[in-house]
Amino acid sequence: MSDLDSETLPPAETESGAMIKADLLAGLFFLIVGIAIFYLAWDMPRLETRRIHPATIPGLVPMLLGGSLALCGFLLAVRAARVEPVRNSWAVLGRTLVNTEAIRTFVLAALVLIYTLGLVGLVPFWLATGLFVFAFIMLYETVLAENAAPIARSVLWALVQAIIVAAVVTLVFERGFLVRLP
Repeated sequence: MSDLDSETLPPAETESGAMIKADLLAGLFFLIVGIAIFYLAWDMPRLETRRIHPATIPGLVPMLLGGSLALCGFLLAVRAARVEPVRNSWAVLGRTLVNTEAIRTFVLAALVLIYTLGLVGLVPFWLATGLFVFAFIMLYETVLAENAAPIARSVLWALVQAIIVAAVVTLVFERGFLVRLP
């Protein structure tokens, strides 16, 4: 056991306390998500009755990806936990999470979650994709933009883009990749 293992590391010159706390939280988040992905992949049907070779089971790649994500999250969290604490770093992190860029990121995450967990499967895929693209463009061109575009122009632009993207994505996946979309 080296003396490095028993001591905390001094903070690097370029790392602020808030980033260290952010690394700790992100590491814990990725650890939990990686474990969940690994478990769900492990729980997938193995298809032994169809004589599927164990190296080609449906959950193998997600299991490897989930395990890798969990390992990286663990290493990030351990690294952040070993760094010497900086005073007021939680307060600085809190202020960082309420600035304009962070709010835009949270809105994006909310839109993606609404699209994937709410719309896909509830309505036809082309409609879900069109609604997502329309909402994304409208929010980021008008509400969340520094210099908001005129509403009429944004509605027209968002509508055209939503129709094009929904049609192209649906056709490419259904006709090109032969994937049945929800």
